[in-house]
Amino acid sequence: MMLYFLEPVIECTITAKLGPCLYDNVVQAGFASWRQSQFPQLASSLGTSTLHHALSGMEEIDKKENGEYTGEIKGGLRPSMKLVVMGIINKKPKSMEVIVSSEPQEEDTEGDVGLQLKVSFMDKAVHRNARMAGKWGRPETTLSFFPFAPGESFKMEIVCEHQQFRILVDGQPLCGFSHRIPRLASLTALRVCGDLQLTKVA
Repeated sequence: MMLYFLEPVIECTITAKLGPCLYDNVVQAGFASWRQSQFPQLASSLGTSTLHHALSGMEEIDKKENGEYTGEIKGGLRPSMKLVVMGIINKKPKSMEVIVSSEPQEEDTEGDVGLQLKVSFMDKAVHRNARMAGKWGRPETTLSFFPFAPGESFKMEIVCEHQQFRILVDGQPLCGFSHRIPRLASLTALRVCGDLQLTKVA
């Protein structure tokens, strides 16, 4: 069994449910041996837990053009939690999204969205927004730089702080987004989709 560990933070265990193409992508990345595996919780000497890789319960199913990840954030978000998304951008991308919500985002659902990150490659923009009580708020687009390039790998970190989400890409601060959902613990779902091949979600 292979485990990938990051610096100690409060526990953020995500139970994965992979889209059809994502299984194939993960296998190509060398994670086939992790299928149907379960990862133990590890307590650090500071009394916190370690954020760990959570791509588990993979099943071999029919391929589709794009991969998609939907996972559960057990216990909901709390300050000091960190979500990590790693992948490779497709060669001709249009967009990709990372959504942190109160329930999995499907066509007929209207749950709260604490953070929607929508990357537009045509505009070289990263739109951030939130939805509360069925209504979307004002989007934010200010960036310090646009870090994504077709065919290139990336590592995105979403750090949940007391007042905001702080987003980093490849270790560099990208932007922030102030919390609009008062109950962070209600945010229990993570979805990643779009024109990319995922290699790790934690």
